Amino acid sequence: MRKYTKILRKKLTIFDPKLREECGVFGISNNPDASALTALGLHALQHRGQEGCGIVSFDGRKYYSEKRFGLVGDNFNDEKLLKNLKGNYAIGHNRYSTTGENTLRNIQPFFADTNAGGIGIAHNGNLTNSITLRKKLVEDGAIFYSTSDTETIVHLISKSKRLKTIDKIIDAIFQIQGGYALVMLTQEALIGVKDPFGIRPLIIGKLKDSYVLASETCALDIIGAKFVREVENGEIVMIENNQLQSIKPFPPQKVRPCVFEYIYFARPDSFINGKTAYEHRKNLGKELAQENNIDADIIVPVPDSGNAAALGFAQSIGKNFEHGLIRNHYVGRTFIEPSQKIRSLGVKLKLNANQTTIKNKKIILIDDSLVRGTTSHKIVKMLYDAGAKEVHVQIACPEIRYPDFYGVDTPTKKELLAANKTNNEICEYIGAKSLKFLSLDGLYRAIGFEKRNNNYPQLTDHYFTGDYPVKPVDELGDNKITQLSLLSSGSNN
Repeated sequence: MRKYTKILRKKLTIFDPKLREECGVFGISNNPDASALTALGLHALQHRGQEGCGIVSFDGRKYYSEKRFGLVGDNFNDEKLLKNLKGNYAIGHNRYSTTGENTLRNIQPFFADTNAGGIGIAHNGNLTNSITLRKKLVEDGAIFYSTSDTETIVHLISKSKRLKTIDKIIDAIFQIQGGYALVMLTQEALIGVKDPFGIRPLIIGKLKDSYVLASETCALDIIGAKFVREVENGEIVMIENNQLQSIKPFPPQKVRPCVFEYIYFARPDSFINGKTAYEHRKNLGKELAQENNIDADIIVPVPDSGNAAALGFAQSIGKNFEHGLIRNHYVGRTFIEPSQKIRSLGVKLKLNANQTTIKNKKIILIDDSLVRGTTSHKIVKMLYDAGAKEVHVQIACPEIRYPDFYGVDTPTKKELLAANKTNNEICEYIGAKSLKFLSLDGLYRAIGFEKRNNNYPQLTDHYFTGDYPVKPVDELGDNKITQLSLLSSGSNN
């Protein structure tokens, strides 16, 4: 275990993306270093959540749990702490909250004793009917400890009249809706579940005789595990006695993975649909270049989110790729409480113009997405202040016009710039010379799918189209109700 804990002592850089995936999940079976390997897996998935982390382990008799605020490397770097997490089976979770207070009671994995034995659950995603289900459970006498929709799943499993644990889980997931990937630990098995449309990611790996479940393949690489396959949409995988069983309880559905895994969420070295996210993002830049009609001197990315797309763009049109913006990687969301004067510096806390590179140059500035536009406005101004002749902004995805209900922290529709302004108005707002978004068909071509209007959408692309594969049951949107109506503070997932 010592060789694994040493790797965790390095402090992680915290990123501040414009859209945030809520969580990362990990689980491993049949390994004497289960808790240490889970900590390493969470370390690799740190980009999916930085507010809290937790591990639940099982030694064949008892469950053990440790949860902490903050980063994996700042918490699970202690060999004594990992030794408290006994057993050959473990699951883990990185958390990013979207609303309300970040409290210890909302950090996962959750653990509960049921009439079929103990169960631990780690959840990535969001349930679109959790509030409706929760109200009904409370009316029936259930007592909730957290404000997470994950606890709703725990209560549904506990409440089921089925005898076997796996049947209780199936009973529960037939009642939930939304986008979700679940990793569970029972007394008999390590279990993974993916929603019927495959919106949230979950993959299977193998480390000698140990099976691994994780949100991304980068979590396999850090522990030396081999990629086996993705969990299919609507599939339950159960690892018991070193054997993997596949259960498909749902009627068949067309798979619709979240498009933002390709655009932003997945770590660049993680594989999605046979290619790394880095390759997909370069292809997005190449497609954007094919739709480009601007002549410029250099191509500049907004680091780090625009790097791969800008490189693909530059290679496609034969222009120089230049780091015209330099990122300070040592400023995270836990930066000192600044005074108003310091706070007013805004984006300069994280980015600075590389003046000799951009002075007197016509620039095409590439980013992965544009949400509220406030950061883009500051970056464009920064480039002009540093002497840029022209700044043309090009975005490697279509306009984001609709919020998300499946586990991604997007603003309400009234905060989404493209939902309320025309392209010309957005261009004027951010102060650019011109503004171009990648077309929807271009996005599909870049990722390797057929056109969007070819019979059915092949991705969960509601951010751009408003076509939600699962309609929200709870009252959501600009006037949404939240779990806060049931507890005084807290947040979803």
